[in-house]
Amino acid sequence: MEMKAPIVLALDTPDLETALGWIKATQGVVSVYKLGLEFYLTFGRDGVKRVLDHTDSDIFLDLKLHDIPHTVSSAALALSSLHPKYLTVHASGGRAMITAAVEAVPTTFVTGVTILTSLSEKDVQEVGFKENAAVSAVKLATLAVEAGARAIVCSPLEIIDIRTALGNDVTIITPGVRPSNGAPADDQVRTLTPQQAIERGANFVVIGRPITGEWVNGAGAMRERAVEIAEQLR
Repeated sequence: MEMKAPIVLALDTPDLETALGWIKATQGVVSVYKLGLEFYLTFGRDGVKRVLDHTDSDIFLDLKLHDIPHTVSSAALALSSLHPKYLTVHASGGRAMITAAVEAVPTTFVTGVTILTSLSEKDVQEVGFKENAAVSAVKLATLAVEAGARAIVCSPLEIIDIRTALGNDVTIITPGVRPSNGAPADDQVRTLTPQQAIERGANFVVIGRPITGEWVNGAGAMRERAVEIAEQLR
């Protein structure tokens, strides 16, 4: 690979050595490693530091903070010494909450999560949104950026509308992508392929099991799968 691909690899595993093995297998291919709630609650700050010791790629702390502004500010400040490139907050937490996070970690890209990719249109209505997922995601993304967020998480189906509304300065990170080779959707509902997401204007695509699932066949197989997907995005 001449350069790292716009892939955020989700390190979703309860075993730290496995996570470090995944990093070693995909080093130089993946641009960002995503550490989610499961990872952080299991391994804490020490686990994040172990990851940082094993890669020069950016770190995405996907904790989806959502609380009163003071609590979110304190939580973000507690994470600041880890220097994550991206830190997620729920955009539905509101303007003051997002700004509090931005002010607490000014060197981090506070990342507003719009509508979870696991939610169907019916789910979006049930949780109380007045508009459909696309319209709601644009409104939440706009609010987040106005409040100081520099990145947005949205499903691939909302990329074009959000890019049109917010321009090219905001970083769009897209979960809910699945390769076109029949990979199962798992818990994702609103999906496209990684290539389609990038073509629509995403800066990064979040991929987990379609790559990490190859670990059972060995590190070499996992790297081959990562390279295969990466080549599709070049």
